[in-house]
Amino acid sequence: MTFPTTSTQVSTSFPDITSPWHSFSAEESLDKFQSDPEQGLTQEQINQRQQYFGPNELKDTGGRSPLTILWEQFTNIMLVMLMAVAVISGILDLRQGTFPKDAVAISAIVILNGLLGYLQESKAEKALAALKNLSSPKVRVIRQGIVQEISAKELVPGDIMLLEAGVQLAADGRLLEAQNLQIRESALTGEAETVNKQADMILGEDASLGDRLNLVFQATEVVQGRGKVLVTKTAMETEIGHIAAMIQGVETEDTPLQQRMSQLGNVLVSSSLALVVLVVIVGVLRSGWQHFEALLEVSLSMAVAVVPEGLPAVVTVTLAIGTQRMVRRHALIRKLPAVETLGSVTTICSDKTGTLTQNKMVVQKVQTDSYCYDVTGEGYIPKGDIIAQDSDEYEISGSIKQLLTACILCNDALLQKKDDNWEILGDPTEGALLTLAGKGGLYREDFVLEMPRVAEIPFSSDRKRMSVIVKIGEVEDVNLHAYEMFTKGSPEIVLERCTALQEGEGYIPLNDAQRKRILAQNDQWAAQGLRVLGFAYNSMAEIPDEALEENAETGLIWLGLVGMLDAPRKEVKGAVLLCRQAGIRPIMITGDHQLTAKAIATDLGIAQANDTILTGRDLQQMTPAELEQIVGSVSVYARVSPEHKLRIVQALQNRGEFVAMTGDGVNDAPALKQADIGIAMGITGTDVSKEASDAILLDDNFATIVAATEEGRVVYDNIRRFIKYILGSNIGEVLVIAAAPLIGLGGVPLSPLQILWMNLVTDGLPALALAMEPAEPNVMQRPPYSPRESIFSRGLGLYMVRIGIIFAILTIILMIFAYDYVKTPGLTGDPERWKTMVFTTLCLAQMGHALAVRSDSQLTIELNPFSNPYVLAAVSFTTLLQFLLIYVPPLQVFFGTHPLSLNELLICLGFSALMFVWIELEKLVHRWFLSKK
Repeated sequence: MTFPTTSTQVSTSFPDITSPWHSFSAEESLDKFQSDPEQGLTQEQINQRQQYFGPNELKDTGGRSPLTILWEQFTNIMLVMLMAVAVISGILDLRQGTFPKDAVAISAIVILNGLLGYLQESKAEKALAALKNLSSPKVRVIRQGIVQEISAKELVPGDIMLLEAGVQLAADGRLLEAQNLQIRESALTGEAETVNKQADMILGEDASLGDRLNLVFQATEVVQGRGKVLVTKTAMETEIGHIAAMIQGVETEDTPLQQRMSQLGNVLVSSSLALVVLVVIVGVLRSGWQHFEALLEVSLSMAVAVVPEGLPAVVTVTLAIGTQRMVRRHALIRKLPAVETLGSVTTICSDKTGTLTQNKMVVQKVQTDSYCYDVTGEGYIPKGDIIAQDSDEYEISGSIKQLLTACILCNDALLQKKDDNWEILGDPTEGALLTLAGKGGLYREDFVLEMPRVAEIPFSSDRKRMSVIVKIGEVEDVNLHAYEMFTKGSPEIVLERCTALQEGEGYIPLNDAQRKRILAQNDQWAAQGLRVLGFAYNSMAEIPDEALEENAETGLIWLGLVGMLDAPRKEVKGAVLLCRQAGIRPIMITGDHQLTAKAIATDLGIAQANDTILTGRDLQQMTPAELEQIVGSVSVYARVSPEHKLRIVQALQNRGEFVAMTGDGVNDAPALKQADIGIAMGITGTDVSKEASDAILLDDNFATIVAATEEGRVVYDNIRRFIKYILGSNIGEVLVIAAAPLIGLGGVPLSPLQILWMNLVTDGLPALALAMEPAEPNVMQRPPYSPRESIFSRGLGLYMVRIGIIFAILTIILMIFAYDYVKTPGLTGDPERWKTMVFTTLCLAQMGHALAVRSDSQLTIELNPFSNPYVLAAVSFTTLLQFLLIYVPPLQVFFGTHPLSLNELLICLGFSALMFVWIELEKLVHRWFLSKK
């Protein structure tokens, strides 16, 4: 790659910054970037590279504008039809010299529905903005031999960047120097443990992201030590930049509910238009063109009747109710359609740390000279038992007491109780050791005064151990030593420096057989996914000189092994079992080591002991087609990168799975956005992961996902329940309106305003009450319904047509009877009140329908009325409102109704009750057929 030249610049060759810099030595990297570790870049080089590479910032490709989102709301086919109805209705009213109240009412509904949709979709995508906030605003660099602080935007490849504790990295780079450098990369890799960086390593090109110990990455944080870094990648070329590109490259698809509602709109509108054409053609053939305007009025009423104007509001409120239920179960929903989407999940891809596990290192096993111990208890609470295996003997004394003492003294963490919670200040591993000691009745506070620390030999990635020297009091006997040194670290390294083994209160020489036994135990625990530390100590007469510190760590007395694990949450095992009962497959995707991942997954029931585990390196070598073939049988993925997580989700989706993905780090954001339902962690999650997600777990618990899935299924069942209630009624209304001119009755039985009243109030209030229906008993004992199933599937479409026809037949019979009845000699009142009788019968019949539709199999009398008292309240209140429309004069004028006599009202009640009776009889017939099978 060459820089462009100008009259003031010299052409300079430069390497491809996308090269795998972890496979180059520090010297090679400096040479390729033409940079000096002590002098840095010259001003000419800086100018040249800033012009070529541009500023060190993430680029936004942009999204939909608010105006575009608003416009898209009014392209909905049902709203388009209503707008057309409003225009035609307004023209007809103005021609007749009347106020166009129907047009105004319809326009108001159209605007409200459009605004409702806009509010749901207008939340701007903030994941990229959150990514940008991760970058440090200032950075210390060496330029032209001078250490200076510059804006992170000004960094260029080849800069020499200086690191110290507390610094947040502003670019990717190759380490040149590292002194005890520990970096927290959880935002990028998802793993909580700090990473010990090493400058002198040269790795293979295929080394996974978590194993690149000679590189540092943007948005990670220096926890300890110092370092000097050659900047190798900036802006969109960094690992964070790649994540930003993946986030913006993921296309958002409609949720199953949105697809179903779109399908519903298309069917309703096309059916309505077909019926309108049929009525107009038949009407013209029968009566000629002179009644065309009357036929047009009938068509407008039919168009209004077929569109469930209240349905979007009812769906939105139902989803909002679902979000409240989920919050009570510790799941926060960011996007309303995600409530129902959760109920369609077939596969849950979960991170390990903090979701399946406690995100707290917990000691599981201890081994001393004589015994191997199991340790009980959870988290950092210093309560539990240290139980000797294969022995009834148990006492905190001798070897185990000395080991617990080493856990306390060779430790820089603090264990504190805060508001009934135990918290760790410092490294989680060291916190686990303090908790272990607390379970044995030993606490740091009891030792700091009696055995104060007087010297320390710190941990480093080269030494793989740390030692502390404590004073054990004033010693008068010259044969006793005044100091003790405690050492902890890699078992192999510590054991090499031991010559004796603690046994009871004393010690014995360490032989080869004992060494092999200790190392075999270490290997066995490591294979189980445990992180194992070795402990030793020695007594000394004086504090060693700094130059002799290394020699002091010899002739040690071996104390034992401690094995710890980020232990599984106790409720997750049951949640995994419930997942399987519900037909949902759980999968673990983690950046952790494969042995640790396998141990946790096997313990929780996610995987079996002999199951295949794929690593990031395996995935790297697979084509998309190969991954698709195997992804259905693999339940554990370890050592994966952000790109791998995205590929796994895509492969599952290509196999027809409906995927929920959990995550907390920046690395999870692309997969969270790609998944059908992205679920971020509320406690440990980064802002980036939360903004890319559809839902947030307030307790970071896998079991909460399962609970939220149950709520999602309940929401979908209730949506289907009130859709069949609303549309069954609407089909009946349409058929009644269409029948009026065909059977020769004068005028339209229902005005558009009355139809709007039925669709918004008479349908709407009971529909909202039906949304409160509790879960069915078997909701989590059945497989998820296919997210691609039609809204009319499983008999719903047939039910709506069947009930709509019965609805229409009953009302048409009433309509013919009422039309003749109001003209009976001797009866007084407006002869047009037959229309009010039709209007009232339809409204009251829907109340019976609402009571009966609560269950498909149980009779209404068999249901507990107090399991959903909202239905009774909605039916009672809506009936009262209907009576007000009939008998309150101002409402009569506005809605065009006429007061009914008691006999006429009883006739309406009788016909409407038949709807309830029919549905209950259907249940009895269905039950009889089932009993015969």
